[in-house]
Amino acid sequence: MAKKATPKKDQEINKVDDLITTESKTPTNSEEDFLSNFNWHNYQEGIDVIEEKQLKEFESLVIENFVDTADEDVIDGEVVYMTDREAIIDINAKSEGVISLNEFRYNPGLKVGDKVEVIVDVREDRTGQLILSHRKARVIKAWERVNNAHDTGEVVNGFVKCRTKGGMIVDVFGIEAFLPGSQIDVKPIRDYDQYVDKTMEFKVVKINHEFKNIVVSHKALIESDIEEQKKEIIGQLEKGQVLEGSVKNITSYGVFIDLGGVDGLIHITDLSWSRINHPSEILELDQKLNVVILDFDDNKSRIQLGLKQLSTHPWDNLSDSVKEGEKIKGKVVVIADYGAFIEIEEGVEGLVHVSEMSWSTHLRSAQDFVKVGDEVEAVILTLDRDSRKMSLGVKQLSQDPWTDITEKYPLKSKHKGIVRNFTNFGVFIELEEGIDGLVYISDLSWTKKIKHPSEILALGDSIDVVVLELDVEGRKLSLGHKQTKDNPWEVYEKEFALDTIHTASLSEIVDKGATVSFNEDIVAFVPSRYLEKEDGSKLEKGEEASFKVIEFNKEFKRVVASHTSVFKEQERKNLKKATKHIKATNNEKTTLGDLDALVDLKQKMDDK
Repeated sequence: MAKKATPKKDQEINKVDDLITTESKTPTNSEEDFLSNFNWHNYQEGIDVIEEKQLKEFESLVIENFVDTADEDVIDGEVVYMTDREAIIDINAKSEGVISLNEFRYNPGLKVGDKVEVIVDVREDRTGQLILSHRKARVIKAWERVNNAHDTGEVVNGFVKCRTKGGMIVDVFGIEAFLPGSQIDVKPIRDYDQYVDKTMEFKVVKINHEFKNIVVSHKALIESDIEEQKKEIIGQLEKGQVLEGSVKNITSYGVFIDLGGVDGLIHITDLSWSRINHPSEILELDQKLNVVILDFDDNKSRIQLGLKQLSTHPWDNLSDSVKEGEKIKGKVVVIADYGAFIEIEEGVEGLVHVSEMSWSTHLRSAQDFVKVGDEVEAVILTLDRDSRKMSLGVKQLSQDPWTDITEKYPLKSKHKGIVRNFTNFGVFIELEEGIDGLVYISDLSWTKKIKHPSEILALGDSIDVVVLELDVEGRKLSLGHKQTKDNPWEVYEKEFALDTIHTASLSEIVDKGATVSFNEDIVAFVPSRYLEKEDGSKLEKGEEASFKVIEFNKEFKRVVASHTSVFKEQERKNLKKATKHIKATNNEKTTLGDLDALVDLKQKMDDK
């Protein structure tokens, strides 16, 4: 009987253009005897009468031995003849079928007599020819084998055809399957091309029937073996144990080592006694090396490894000639704001604090003095072999500038300096590297009232200074800037003496009065009661008038002026003059007019 297609097979057949297949059955010996002894001529001429039983037996044989091309299944055929373009296939049907040789390009050695799997593609073309398909039959059979391999976990062979995004394309039973990059091996793959055109073993791990997608894995084949090996290795792990491994992956923070199915991490600080910026400086991928187990967690899933621990600590081999006070040379390996680390031997470092880089009293960043990779010379200040610490100094290589400070900067000597730093009470001036002095805010200007040094100076400015005080033991130097010039208040004390009168414009109206500028240095204050003019009104901003100095304080740089006092003084002068006139005429007869004039003058003064 012809084999019926399963539901799964029906789905496969629908995907290959509703293929129609049949399967042949080889006749038995009794059937061959019946067919060989049957008289076809007499039967066709009606000479022999065939019994009903024989007819039914004959029909049964036909049904059982000849392929029904309307059946739906893959059938076996035999190549009986070949042309330049086609192969004639006998499938035990009423006629042979034809298949294009293009479908056998994968098999260039095809010859007459070979058995091939085919499916009926077209039962009769326009010429009545039976058309078969070998390719579609292979696809159906391949899907059957793929599904079976997926269900049973069978290992299949596949041919890696080419690379694609994220993995490889693999030919499995004539069907293209996808091999993800993560499923090629248990370790990361960096060169995919090495697998192209190779035949490998795979497991079918996923099938999407809707989109006809197949995913295979080579990694799955070796994971089970590795798991057993991993359990064996983990069971034997001990701290301090030395194992051989290979570099599996390199990151900025460390290196992952494959210990034979178990991964461990060497942190960057455990790679070398010397400082390194990146593990790739000393290791490369796939490199074989010995490592020591430093620690692991309870289930031994995280294993901490060490490489530098396999060698003696460099401090233990440090020469006895290295001692405090000696000069050494080294290379700058790390820079921080507070200082720089100098490697004098591999794995042996000393710290030069920023305060030991220069005799200067203002601390700056170490980057202002050195950079990574610089070769420097230093003096060993302290050395502790037990704690493996060393402090170094660079400024000690040059003479302390305070050694002969009294000779270079005697009192009242003048110098030029650079503005280095501001404070609320003054400004620090650098006379030379390591020699700084302070100019108090009161010593910046003779005439200006300064609230902050930045009002008249900027960092980096060059200014003239005079040495005012010198404290050698305390390493303090007091400087003055205004002392480099003559004090203009010595001159102003005479020019703007008390009762002197000056003409100027009212500058600003302020609280309880106003200000008037006599020159660029002298700004006098005029109280409100002294702004009154002779006609009783008050001066306004910008109005020009005469002012009398009624107070001058050189020490506090204070000048007070008055406009009202100017014309009142004139009135007093007039009254005094009138009084003298009356006294001069005492011996003469006083007239009524003289008395009236005197009374009027007195009344005016009283009113004002």
